[in-house]
Amino acid sequence: MKTPRGNEPPKQISSAEREARKAFREVGAKTAMSDHEIAQTAFSQNRERLKAERLAREAAATPLLKGKPRPKSKKE
Repeated sequence: MKTPRGNEPPKQISSAEREARKAFREVGAKTAMSDHEIAQTAFSQNRERLKAERLAREAAATPLLKGKPRPKSKKE
């Protein structure tokens, strides 16, 4: 990283600081995965609910056909 004073070597971090960063990263990753799983579950449940509603609407709107449909007669 460039600074106004030129190129400086990266700052060395202690092992305690490194371990702390690792722990915070793990907690952050678990939280993110948990949030993602909650969102995926909610999305899936909503999709299934909407699908069931759509299928019910389609079933109610479609009249049942009895027997074979009659062929159209040819008029000459």
